[in-house]
Amino acid sequence: MIGMTHFLVLSAVLFALSVMGIFLNRKNIIVVLMSIELMLLAVNFNFVTFSTFLHNVAGQIFVFFTLTVAAAEAAIGLAILIILFRNLKSINVQDMNKLKG
Repeated sequence: MIGMTHFLVLSAVLFALSVMGIFLNRKNIIVVLMSIELMLLAVNFNFVTFSTFLHNVAGQIFVFFTLTVAAAEAAIGLAILIILFRNLKSINVQDMNKLKG
């Protein structure tokens, strides 16, 4: 039988991988955005786990709000990435301070 601790350990591993992805790779903005999305996925996984084991729907409803924030973050992040690449021909995070606006 798979218990709640198994799900929480999996969520902690996903969260740790996303934090490592952000701190170890600060050059590529695509990897940073993917790591942020993975972090939000780990948090959503916790919400669904507690919601299922506590027989409460509130956690699953809150996941929908988190998913809308993740979609907005992805859209804005990709827009910034396109502007960065058009102007500087690079997707390095260190080059972002060269943008004016």
